[in-house]
Amino acid sequence: MSLSLADVLAARRAIAGVAVRTPLVPSPHMAAVTGAEFLLKLEIAQPIGAFKLRGAVNAVAGLAAGVSGVVCCSTGNHGRGVAYAARARGLRAVVCMSSLVPRAKVDGIRALGAEVRIVGRSQDDALAESRRLAREEGLVELSPFDDPLVIAGQGTIGLELLEDRPDLAAILVPLSGGGLAAGVALAAKAIKPSIRVIGITMDRGAAMHESVRAGRPVEVEEVPSLADSLGGGIGLDNRHSFALCRALLDDYVLVTEAEIYRAIQTLYFEDRMVAEGASVVGIAAAKAGRLPSFGGPVATIVTGRNVDMAAFTDVVAGRPVTLGDIHLEGRAYAA
Repeated sequence: MSLSLADVLAARRAIAGVAVRTPLVPSPHMAAVTGAEFLLKLEIAQPIGAFKLRGAVNAVAGLAAGVSGVVCCSTGNHGRGVAYAARARGLRAVVCMSSLVPRAKVDGIRALGAEVRIVGRSQDDALAESRRLAREEGLVELSPFDDPLVIAGQGTIGLELLEDRPDLAAILVPLSGGGLAAGVALAAKAIKPSIRVIGITMDRGAAMHESVRAGRPVEVEEVPSLADSLGGGIGLDNRHSFALCRALLDDYVLVTEAEIYRAIQTLYFEDRMVAEGASVVGIAAAKAGRLPSFGGPVATIVTGRNVDMAAFTDVVAGRPVTLGDIHLEGRAYAA
């Protein structure tokens, strides 16, 4: 299935009344840092606290009649979206996750009525379990990123961004498996071909970035990160998101864990927002000076707020944080 703007417009109709149109608000602090108007697209305002609801609702809406249940792998927010959408339709939902997924996200998915399977230490392990359940129990598998309906659902963010601000020069998109980046770039560039869409991710375990560099999907080692939602591979048999990201993204930027740490603090102290590490990678890249001048307003997508509050509190309080083999020294916030 090839994707077009028409698919994104159809997705908007399918998700209306479930996923909400989220606010686009200015960040005066980041405007001062970058020298350009800097806007925050607040997907933290979705009913499940993350953008993933859009793609999940669109995918569930596209299921054939008679389907008894769905299964997916997830780093947390896609599973929450699938659980939410499946419950509304009266379907069984099973969400497969690795042991790296924070407990807060696991508990949030269970609270929505889904079954949770914790398997292995990587998204690839969770994917293998999801596919096994699809084969053996007759469930429909919903990919968190490599599904045309999921990509089209995430693309509705691109529609909203350019409807609210047709003068946008660039969009900064947190990048993992590429469903969000592919959908946003597809919609935004169909409406405004000159807009630049930049994929931003952490510098360890950056699966899509490494795959684009290699010219094909590749495996990466999944490691603990403050941006845990961006972890995991893109699937060696990726059919959609890899090709779209390779064709449509204008650039890729990597940020360090220390830069993500400071960006979490920035969003909290300057804009008074609680958000996941994955949500702030655009801010991290801008504060680190990794972005060029785009010659106009810039928007970044604040993707989710389903953060482990104990870990979040450590960061905003300036306490040290250990992530596998990386130890981040505590650092009190300074503008």
